[in-house]
Amino acid sequence: MKQLLEKHFGKFWLAVVFAFLYLPLMFMIVFSFNSTRQDARFTGFSLRWYEALTRDTKIVEGFWLSLKVATVTGLLSAVLATFAAFVLVRYRRFLGRTIFSGMVNAPLVMPEVVIGLSLLLLAVGAQNAFGWPQRGMLTIILGHTLLGMAYGMVVIQSRLMEMNRSIEEAAMDLGARPMQVFFLVTLPNIFQAILAAFLLAFTLSFDDVVIAEFLSGPGVNTLPQVIFGYARRGINPTIYAAATLLITTVTIVIVSYAVWVARSTRRREREIAAALKS
Repeated sequence: MKQLLEKHFGKFWLAVVFAFLYLPLMFMIVFSFNSTRQDARFTGFSLRWYEALTRDTKIVEGFWLSLKVATVTGLLSAVLATFAAFVLVRYRRFLGRTIFSGMVNAPLVMPEVVIGLSLLLLAVGAQNAFGWPQRGMLTIILGHTLLGMAYGMVVIQSRLMEMNRSIEEAAMDLGARPMQVFFLVTLPNIFQAILAAFLLAFTLSFDDVVIAEFLSGPGVNTLPQVIFGYARRGINPTIYAAATLLITTVTIVIVSYAVWVARSTRRREREIAAALKS
């Protein structure tokens, strides 16, 4: 018995962890198809809450706002994270490097409440001084970009550190200029990391409620804000339906990305093997 326990303890512990993480989601998905508002007993299969979801203008408008904010945030975060990671990895010594590195990494360890409050004070001060920006979609995007850029930079920085510099040096020996080397050699090699940074920033933005709560204006509410507002007023199975659709969409995107990365990796390995043989 002891040997059996030692042999399968890791698998058992992994199963417990996965059950702790995903069983609540499974219960929520099941009760999104419940025929009544009961949250403790399944009374029958029904799609009434999905029908109610399509008629809920707050959730629909919040979803489209969150989608637009997350898309713009992901793009801005990926671009800025790429530049920041490239500077920190390729330029080891320059004036203010320590301060720059600390400022870029600060959002990783700073509570979101502190970030949201600081950005709120900055937005209010800028609005009083210049009359711009009005709190709304723009300020939410700027706040989410600050957070997403920090996480994206970690992903891209790790890829740049493990990248073989000899490829870039060979391109420069063949006459390529630094800008050409970056766009024709470096960028394709770190593209997967940039895409991962985009998806990470997109997910963080779509999921965030704290920063959005500080930076949103009147009548501007993202989907997490709408769901959080409904949850404070009691159980609403429409939230279960919305969350189920989000989980399904995210799962499809993650699986599709994993399959694409796996195929790209195998194709690159075959090309490298063929080049070595020739």
